[in-house]
Amino acid sequence: MAVFGGTAHDGVDTDESVVINGATFQLGSPEWVIEWLAEEQSLPTPWFRDETPQTLVEVAPFAIDRHPVTVGEYAAFVEATGYRTVAERRGWSLVYGEDYWHPSPGACWRRPAGQEVDHTPSDDHPVVHVAVEDADAYATWAGKRLPTEEQWELAARGPAYRLWPWGDDWLRERANTTELWLGHTTRDVAEWRAWWRAHQQGRGPIPLTTPVGSLSPHGDSPYGVADMAGNVYEWTASPSRLYGPSADCDDSLLAVIGRYRVIRGGSWMNLRFQTRTSERLHGDPTGWACFAIGFRCVRDL
Repeated sequence: MAVFGGTAHDGVDTDESVVINGATFQLGSPEWVIEWLAEEQSLPTPWFRDETPQTLVEVAPFAIDRHPVTVGEYAAFVEATGYRTVAERRGWSLVYGEDYWHPSPGACWRRPAGQEVDHTPSDDHPVVHVAVEDADAYATWAGKRLPTEEQWELAARGPAYRLWPWGDDWLRERANTTELWLGHTTRDVAEWRAWWRAHQQGRGPIPLTTPVGSLSPHGDSPYGVADMAGNVYEWTASPSRLYGPSADCDDSLLAVIGRYRVIRGGSWMNLRFQTRTSERLHGDPTGWACFAIGFRCVRDL
């Protein structure tokens, strides 16, 4: 919890989207995952209690974008409509400094590192610095909508539980996470901070997104959906809620229930634990945006 092509698979391709036939499955993490997290990483267990208890859900057939929405796709939307994002209207958005998030003047989808850094993202990278209303505006224009978290999780792992889209064994070359850039796995927060500081001092706070689908097909879900672990966080249409009673949920989580929106997938700046198929993050839907969050769309059948 955090507050803030052409291969065989089980989905049906329709150009850049994949049809998911729907299923009944257990949403969330089984208890063994919480026990595994307690042994494998250093964050406290209450931070992950929003993933339990598992709850039986039924999802109807739907189609989901194979990739997150790209800079080029968002640019086409803006050119057609003249839309200006929340970040552009207010003049800033969030980037991660040496120690924490801070508002960076001029940061937006066009200049994700802020106005003081000469960096323009490539058209094939996922768009970032999008608030919920920015994602909704694009989705409406495209004749789609944001996925529910049930749809998102099913597309990421299929009806049977798996830690990551490809399975339960971590393979760092299959997802754009911190481990991809470090060259090895870690659970050390101090090592993460040292890595980020070195990158920031050398190039500025440039987000380390990768072209969508560049880690396919090995990092894809069972349905052939790409980038569902890492690269960018993804907004969903689901309000933050608990799956059931939980005695030891972190207080920061309880404070946002019913007010925030569920985010899925983790990003390039996260370790493997935060990019699991059942990991839930939570973001303020009233304008929060940062250089690690994007989205993808679905459509009903």
